[in-house]
Amino acid sequence: MKRIEQALIPDKVAASALGRIPPNQEAPGGARYDGRMLEQRIEQHFIDSADLKYQAAQVLSKPIAQAVQAVLACVTGGGKVLACGNGGSAADAQHFAAEFVGRFERERPELGAIALTTDSSILTAIANDYSYNVVFSRQVRALGQPGDVLLAITTSGNSANVLAAVEAAHERDMTVVALTGRGGGKMNAALRDTDVHICVPHERTARIQEVHLLALHCICDAVDAQLLGDQEPTT
Repeated sequence: MKRIEQALIPDKVAASALGRIPPNQEAPGGARYDGRMLEQRIEQHFIDSADLKYQAAQVLSKPIAQAVQAVLACVTGGGKVLACGNGGSAADAQHFAAEFVGRFERERPELGAIALTTDSSILTAIANDYSYNVVFSRQVRALGQPGDVLLAITTSGNSANVLAAVEAAHERDMTVVALTGRGGGKMNAALRDTDVHICVPHERTARIQEVHLLALHCICDAVDAQLLGDQEPTT
């Protein structure tokens, strides 16, 4: 019977056994870790994310449209998009490449895109032999061609390896589409007038990344609309 009772103890009490949350005590700040508080915390994330997206819609619609034109000119001219970023931004780079080489919401011919974050042998060799700061820039110099686009993603705008990739892209006469937040950081000075800067007006990394993903989906959708016509997806 004792084993059954232990299996049914509330999560808060179970956590207390691990030294995380003392049973029947208030969490830091005076809030109790009950079910409703957790639900409210989750709801607040949804509200904050929706509020930012609503506020950023008018601010970002123009640079996203400019990014669409740059990417469209690239792929219709036989070029490709090279995408890079760190952590969650690396995942966004890979997500974008998957949508382009595969598909977004409609069937269409494959589009050229490469995530520079996926080849572990290249990444570890460059980081080991040179520096992690050049893991993307060396790939850009090796693979980039005039007319290609670099999709450079950094929430702070200060990632050294992404900034080095931007410099390498300029050496290859590529256009840069930068996705940042927090005012843009060092990326502001790194970009040229012919580049595109999508800077999310927020300080929190999670919120910035959420809008980055929406911006990437907007780019995918708009490129498809330009190539296939403005119609609803079939899947």
